[in-house]
Amino acid sequence: MVVIDVTAADEATATLAAAELGRLWRSSGPSAPWHTPGRPGVSVRAYLDLRHRPSPAPEEVHPLPARRRKDRTHGK
Repeated sequence: MVVIDVTAADEATATLAAAELGRLWRSSGPSAPWHTPGRPGVSVRAYLDLRHRPSPAPEEVHPLPARRRKDRTHGK
């Protein structure tokens, strides 16, 4: 079990990011958002169980275009 805190510029982005991670692993789902005084952005928390990672459906896999894959392989 791991705990992730996601901080983003707005509530919708933070919630979406935590929800997307929850699609990869079993998750509690995003918490209610909060703002920490003096820090920019909005945060949400999720608990993930990394022991039970479901396989993504074939239509959910989005490989990078060939040119970008090559650039990433070479560290560019």
